[in-house]
Amino acid sequence: MSISATAVHFDEHTMWVDLSDGRSLGVPLAWFPRLLNATAAQRDRVELSRTGLHWEELDEDISVAGLLAGRGDITRKTETAA
Repeated sequence: MSISATAVHFDEHTMWVDLSDGRSLGVPLAWFPRLLNATAAQRDRVELSRTGLHWEELDEDISVAGLLAGRGDITRKTETAA
């Protein structure tokens, strides 16, 4: 069985994703800077597919598999210890 997103909503600090298996997943907006810095109207313009979430205007794509694995924005640079 493939798990997909059925709905997405936000509060001040969290993106909530309702999944097809009945679970709801809360993810910190800090994990996704483009969403964190977006307006509420921009966040609401999400497109759901069987594999993930897409915001055309924000150039943001998030897979359900990545969310379930606990991955945030993999495009941002990570700091390395000197």
